[in-house]
Amino acid sequence: MRVLVTGGTGVVGIGTVTELLARGHSVVLFSRHADTDARQWVSGVIALTGDVADAASVTGAATGCTCVLHMVGIVGETGDATYESVNVQGTAHIVAEAERAGVPRLVFVSSLGAPVGESDYHRSKAKAESIVRQFDGAWTICRPGNVYGPGDEQISQLLRMVRGVSPVLPVIGDGDQPFQPIWWEDVARAIAEIVERSDLDRRELDLAGPDLTSQNDLIKRLKALTGRDVMSVPVPGLLASVGAKALSLVGWDVGLNESQLTMLSEGNVIADGGVNALTEVLSVLPTKLSDGLRLLADQQPEQLPDEGIGEVRRKRYWADIVGHRCTAESLFEEFRQSFNEVTPRFVEAGAEPGTTSELAEGATVTLALPLRGHVQVRVAALEPRRATMVTIAGHPLAGAVRFLCEPRGAELRFQVEVYERAATVLDLVAMRTIGDRLQDHTWEQVVLNMQKRSGGTAPAGVQREQEPLTEQEATELTAWLKEITVRRKREEHAETVAGGSA
Repeated sequence: MRVLVTGGTGVVGIGTVTELLARGHSVVLFSRHADTDARQWVSGVIALTGDVADAASVTGAATGCTCVLHMVGIVGETGDATYESVNVQGTAHIVAEAERAGVPRLVFVSSLGAPVGESDYHRSKAKAESIVRQFDGAWTICRPGNVYGPGDEQISQLLRMVRGVSPVLPVIGDGDQPFQPIWWEDVARAIAEIVERSDLDRRELDLAGPDLTSQNDLIKRLKALTGRDVMSVPVPGLLASVGAKALSLVGWDVGLNESQLTMLSEGNVIADGGVNALTEVLSVLPTKLSDGLRLLADQQPEQLPDEGIGEVRRKRYWADIVGHRCTAESLFEEFRQSFNEVTPRFVEAGAEPGTTSELAEGATVTLALPLRGHVQVRVAALEPRRATMVTIAGHPLAGAVRFLCEPRGAELRFQVEVYERAATVLDLVAMRTIGDRLQDHTWEQVVLNMQKRSGGTAPAGVQREQEPLTEQEATELTAWLKEITVRRKREEHAETVAGGSA
């Protein structure tokens, strides 16, 4: 089956495209940056650049497709991207294109709160549903609850706030508003099943996870999961909305816009007597919230230099070792296996329960940093004599750390390279005060410890230098980091697709 997919770049979209490929379908990926977005998959995805809000760019997108899967939707307005232009008119454009191309089937991804919600977002989804019901072919509407997965806009943001050091961990209202979150891979399997099913014409399917939760319950679970005891503060809804706007001006994203606050107060659950189609219609085995949160803790997306502010700096710390009794490969292998032991005492690797301190490609390492809480880095590339770790969303820096060990004649050089840019204004201030001194001490100590483990000496001691990158160098750095992170995603998706095809 050839499926036109809109919105295949968010947390739900990526999972759904991968699931469709695993089931043997081909995908036409329609997005504003389709060529770049499609690189996450090795094959089976045709990139088509366009914007659902632009009727002209939509024309021709569905030609030759058997099904249209429309998932585009925004939960916050920015500039010309409004609920009306994207969620409502964008849906109208896609429905018109499906009819023009004679596509027999249309699947629309709405929201669990759309039928009764009073937020601007839910109202726009309700309007979009009305448009879908006018489609002259077979249509199905599915309504997921709060979807959580790598980089989602609510639960992932709450996780990052619990991990970090924040003056407040806001709890909106009494914090007991119920909602029913659903794991992103469960949604992906459900949507792929809907695309394949021929018996769901004119059905409206509610999809939710197996557990009811609330802000208070989630915070309690995330505290236990991360080993962090962070104080939460009740904030009235109106004050939270004003506070969110004020904090965003200094780069502090609390993860909730005004519409999302309204959505939260409305609740987001399957009504009494309603049917959870995830299990009752589609027979998808749901992921328990406790299991999903553990997975979420290790799957946050990378945070690269183009997402930060201020200048990008490169720092190097190294020692040229003589009289050593090891090879570059053996010394680096010792570093890989003993990462937690060679870092200073105040930087604890594998800080959260159940996490690792050993470096392996693709692994996420949680670090406990003074005055910052728990932050994460991911091993994006691992070779016999070098490793590249990229920062994860929620880290005070946007960049990478590279470790390498290389022979230089009779000497061995162990080196740490740091490419950094502040993630927010607050982090920029912290970096320029105690942050720089703390970082210098950390990496100098790592180099010194590795020199001692080599059995040799470093006559010149631990050396260091730093310099700002030019605009061109910063662009090249971001391109390099994006390349290695995309390669990791391609490998992960290829494994999923191969597993589904087997």
